[in-house]
Amino acid sequence: MVNMQNLSKNKILVIGGAGFLGSHLTQSLIRQRYQVVVIDLLNNLPEEMRHSVRFYKLDIADSKIREVFKKERPKIVYYLTGPINLRRSIDDSLFQKSLDILGNLNSVLECCTQYGAKKIIFFSSGGAIYEKAKIIPTPENYLIHPTSLYGLANLIIEKYLKSYYQKYGLNFTILRFSNVYGPRQWGSGIIPSIIAKVLLNQSPIIYGNGKQIRDFIFVDDAITAALLAIKDNKNQIYNVGSGKEININEIFNKITKILHKKIEPVYNPSKIDEVERSCLDSTKIKKELEWKPKINIDQGLKKTIDWFKLKYGR
Repeated sequence: MVNMQNLSKNKILVIGGAGFLGSHLTQSLIRQRYQVVVIDLLNNLPEEMRHSVRFYKLDIADSKIREVFKKERPKIVYYLTGPINLRRSIDDSLFQKSLDILGNLNSVLECCTQYGAKKIIFFSSGGAIYEKAKIIPTPENYLIHPTSLYGLANLIIEKYLKSYYQKYGLNFTILRFSNVYGPRQWGSGIIPSIIAKVLLNQSPIIYGNGKQIRDFIFVDDAITAALLAIKDNKNQIYNVGSGKEININEIFNKITKILHKKIEPVYNPSKIDEVERSCLDSTKIKKELEWKPKINIDQGLKKTIDWFKLKYGR
């Protein structure tokens, strides 16, 4: 007879596992021979990965998620379906659906404790959490006071995870990512939007003056940190970033240089009260989990551009 308990020891559930970050995480977990279960509203997983996971097409607010936990009984849960839609306009339907962030999270946490999950790993946002920080690169112990709904929602989730651990003993790791970029990043992010336009010989739109400073981390390095978090037993928050500052104009110039294009961007007024400077201090994760980024911005842009070239046939 097959021991179902032994089979579930290496089972991991990725909520939001078919998106940009989620699909890379899912792929890496498969390669490390974990049993992977994915919950997502859209199945954007590459074809070659679909036979290796058990996929459930569900919204995070769907009560059927409880049935998934009951059936699959994962030991580790990655929570990637954070409040990303709170970056949208308040009259956007996806914005409205994201307002019940605590209700959705609480349902997941209740399932974790009821069906034997040992840990939850949350993908938070360093850029949004440390809005307008005075210390840059910004460490985890910086006194934070996000002003955007998106940043505040991430902070609320972090606080809730801590409280839940104290009351119910569900372990957690919180990863505060800087600006992650790389292959398969469609529809969001300044780097893919610039690459896509330049490949089509069109002028990309840059909001603001392009002097906004960011900390870009290549997706492979971000996922390495996420994998290391599985064995972290300290219930901690870690920044995950390159620690290198670069502005949007410099990114644009690097992309056009790699593609040998002579194109000028179009500068439009910023739509939001944008953070002018953001960069993370990742000393803590380097020391405690022995993580460090391996792909610099030039290497990462080249890898990302190569992927987009294949997609566009150019």
